[in-house]
Order: sequence, then structure tokens, then C-alpha cells
Amino acid sequence: MRYKTVNNLIGWIAFAIAAFVYCSTIEPSASYWDCPEFISSAFKLEVGHPPGAPVFMITANLFTQFAKDVSHVAMMVNTMSALLSAVCILFLFWTITDLSRKLIVKDDENLTLSQTIEIMGAGLVGALAYTFSDTFWFSAVEGEVYAYSSMCTALVFWLILKWENRANNAHSERWLVLIAFIVGLSIGVHLLNLLCIPAIVLVYVYKHKPDLNAKGSILALVVSFAIVGAVLYGVVPGIVKVGGWFELLFVNGLGFGFNTGTIIYLVILVACIIWAIFESQRNKNRKAIAISATLSIGLLGIPFFGDGVMSIIVGIVVLAVLFWILKRSGKNVKFQVSSRVINTSLLCLLMLMIGYSSFALIVIRSVANPPMDQNSPEDIFTLGSYMNREQYGSWPLFYGQAYTSQPEYQNAGNGMLTWKYKEGKPIYNRKEKESKDEKDSYVVVGHNNKYVYAQKICSSRECGQAIMPKPTKVGWEELKDDRFRMTILREEHLR
Repeated sequence: MRYKTVNNLIGWIAFAIAAFVYCSTIEPSASYWDCPEFISSAFKLEVGHPPGAPVFMITANLFTQFAKDVSHVAMMVNTMSALLSAVCILFLFWTITDLSRKLIVKDDENLTLSQTIEIMGAGLVGALAYTFSDTFWFSAVEGEVYAYSSMCTALVFWLILKWENRANNAHSERWLVLIAFIVGLSIGVHLLNLLCIPAIVLVYVYKHKPDLNAKGSILALVVSFAIVGAVLYGVVPGIVKVGGWFELLFVNGLGFGFNTGTIIYLVILVACIIWAIFESQRNKNRKAIAISATLSIGLLGIPFFGDGVMSIIVGIVVLAVLFWILKRSGKNVKFQVSSRVINTSLLCLLMLMIGYSSFALIVIRSVANPPMDQNSPEDIFTLGSYMNREQYGSWPLFYGQAYTSQPEYQNAGNGMLTWKYKEGKPIYNRKEKESKDEKDSYVVVGHNNKYVYAQKICSSRECGQAIMPKPTKVGWEELKDDRFRMTILREEHLR
């Protein structure tokens, strides 16, 4: 029997075992924590807590259609998690057998029976060990996003191994484009899938440069982290940010109705990416390739990190450097980016954007005003706040406040103190019309301010004790301890 047939057959056996176990042990109803909310949002397509999970929501809604009555809705969503977890086990089995085969033999035609048994045994043991692991089994039987996200992660890594086996074939880049689409869809489930990008980059690099040294490997990891950052802090918030600029221009500046700028932005964005793909495919005008590709990156909002004027300055500088790099061509030019790489990258960005567009479902359902409509993300600005999880606040990765830290005090005048904060980006809301003839417009209702904390620590355990600055002098005697009390004014919502 051929190796491929045996591999497929035993993989589906592993899937059947996992599916039987998980479906036999699913929660009959809703579990604790977020599960009831996810089930409710899926059943009636309601808007749950930020940042939402539109792909999970619409897939779970499909499964709820098979419930014979309302009392079985939760069980059907749990069944979806069980089956998706079994699919994760299937791809995990095929991933293990693929890696094991590379370790044992280099030529599939010379596989002996004992080697086949060894490879299948490794895959079956690894897949079933993960099947019965406590954490994975726990998430596989309830209506949460982690089962779905694990399946997407397993699928993406299996796809990069499929590409590796076909990298020398014609049109092998289609596997990379498919991976980008799955990653875009997985953002609509959970961001966990982005952690697969460093592994994908390493597989790609080692396939083209099998003798890469340690320095090259570290550089590849740095590039992979940059890609993760570009997707997480560039594409995800960038599309909403640039779309917000267009919305303000066309609504507040030119007097058009709500959402006009957003629609025009999306049309321009898609047209620009298609133009860039066409130019890179034709490969006749290097300057046109550089201009179209740079505009596409800029419209996606990838280089505009942060907020305010500084983000615009940084974005312009990054785009200028990118244009210079893409424009370079000729036989004597080092580190030239080929048109094929540009074309594949643009196709991946387009597929990522298409998968990411699932978040339009959040806006569509919010406009319908369902019973659960958390944050009411009905326009580009409220959607940005919703997707960026601004209601949860921020937490430092390396250095900043601890959970016990207190804000610094500052002089509020009249013998009172108030908490110190840094003014953040403006918060835009739709202005309520006072008459029918009044034009649509957005107004600033506040700022996304952040407290300045007196006690700060390093997140690493090696950094030692908290760094405690001296109490701030505000014109009175320094605050000695918690027993010294003063009247504190707190401005509503830090405005």
C-alpha cells in the first residue's frame, strides 16, 4: 500500500477517535465565563465583547441551525468546537508524519515497512497524546474560540509544509497566498494564529537556504517578528485608522453623509492593490511597481504606528524608505527585491485583507441594534475602539505600572489634587442633529487618556523590586503614607 494512502487513512482514524471522544464529552449546555456570551452572539448574530469573533460567530450560527429547539443551541455550538478540535488533531497527525518522514528518510520511494510503521506510530502517538491533554480537551468541549483557533493554527502550519514539499514546482506560491487568507480569517476568531508566522518564516527561509548559519537564522527570526508586528499593529488597526482619516475628510471636510469616506477608502484601497498586483505581474515599469506597492502599503495603514502627528511622520518616512528599496533595480544593485516577491507579497496582503474583512459583520449587525450590542460599533471610529480593545486599557510589556500601582497626583487648584494623566487620541462620535437640514458630522467627545503611575516595575523577574519614585510635590507637604488623606478631584472620564 502506498505511503500516501496509509498516511491519509490513519490520519482520518485519529480524527475519528478525537471526534468520538470530544462529542461524547461535550458540555450539554453553556460553560462558565465567555461561553454563554459566544453562544448567544452566534445564535442571534449579536455583538459580543471586543474585539469580537465574527468568523466564529457566523460558523457557530451555521451549527445552531441544526438544533431541534432552543434548548439544544448551546450543545450544537459545543459540537462545533469538538469537531474543529478533531480537525486540529487530523492536521497535527499529518504534520508529525511529514516531519518524521524527513528525519527518517529522504526518498519516499525507498520507505520500508518498518520505517512506515515508525512514522505512522510517531504521528499517532503525538496526535493522540495531544488529543487527551487536559488543556486542549477542556477547550474542545465548550463553545469558546480556542478550539477554532487551534484548528486554524494547525491548518496553517500544515499548509507551509505542503508548500515546502512543492516549493520547486510551478505556481507553488499559491500555498503562501492560501496561508495568508487563512491567517486573515483566523483574526476573526482569535489572534493566536499570528504566533505561527515565525515558524512559517523559518520553514520558508530554510527551504531556500538550507545551509543558513546562526546569524542568518536570527535575522530570519527578527524579520518574522517584524511581520507579526506589521499584522498586529499595522494591518489590524491601520485599516481602521486610515479609513477614519477618509471618513473625517469626506464627512466633516466635504459635507458628505456618514460612512461615505469609509466606502470611498475601501474602493481606493482595493483598486490600488489590484493595480500594484497588475504592475508587478507585468514587470515592465519598475517605477510604477514601486509607486503602486508603496501606496498599497500606505493605504493599509501598516507604517502608521502610534497616534497623533508622530505616527504620520513615522509612516511617511517608512513609506519613503520602502519606495527607495522597491525602485532599486539593475544588475549592479544589491538586495534588489524581485517583482515576483513583490507580486506574491501583494497577493498575500490582498488575501489577508479579504479574510480580515469578516469584521464588517460586526458593523452590519450593530447597525441592526440586536439585544446584545456591546460598544455599538456602527461606524469606523467606534469599530476602531472596539477592535483595539480600548475599554480594557493598556498594560506594559516591559516596564510600567503593576496591578498595585497608584496614579500620580497633581495640583488641581483650590487646595485639591487630581490624578495625573497623558492626553491620548481624540474620541469621535456622531453629532446628534438639531434639525433635519443639518449636515452629518463627527465631534470630539473626549480623549483616550492614560494615567501616569507613581510606581513602576520591570515585567521581567530579573529586574528586581519596584522602582518607587519620590512623591510628587504639588505645593503642599509631600504625601508621607496612605494615612494622609486629601480631597481628590477626578474629572469625569479623564476629560
